[in-house]
Amino acid sequence: MKAIIVCTSVSHGNTQRVAEVMGQVLRATVVAPDQVDVAGLASYDLVGFGSGIFLGAFHAQLREFVQALPQEPRHKAFVFATSGLPEARFQRFSRPLVRLVERKGFEVVDTFSCRGFDTWLPFKPVGGIQKGRPNAADLGAAHTFAEGLRARIAATS
Repeated sequence: MKAIIVCTSVSHGNTQRVAEVMGQVLRATVVAPDQVDVAGLASYDLVGFGSGIFLGAFHAQLREFVQALPQEPRHKAFVFATSGLPEARFQRFSRPLVRLVERKGFEVVDTFSCRGFDTWLPFKPVGGIQKGRPNAADLGAAHTFAEGLRARIAATS
């Protein structure tokens, strides 16, 4: 299986740490959107898209990258995020990016999110929230998630 993870991690490296763990399991290269050869994406069996969550949405750089992709049949994908606040059941922050990725021709097989250290403005005066996150348990969950992805993709290949 050939995999790549497209990751935007700008504040504290939260999402990058999660992407690196997933990348080790999937034997995937982890790259920023501006480092991706868009034409080469078709050669990957699995593509991950992830970033931190900013005001309830994925980072603009990642969203703009996906929006700019040509619409064509592609392979499987997954979406992941880190966030200081939990994903609300009634308004999942992953849903808009999943829909966008699917419109670009990918089959989104799963999503993952975990908490990450957050110093967004209201939390900055108190030193931020979710200090120490993602922690070992979060990274372990990311590892387990990636193992599951690898097994599912291998079973369908």
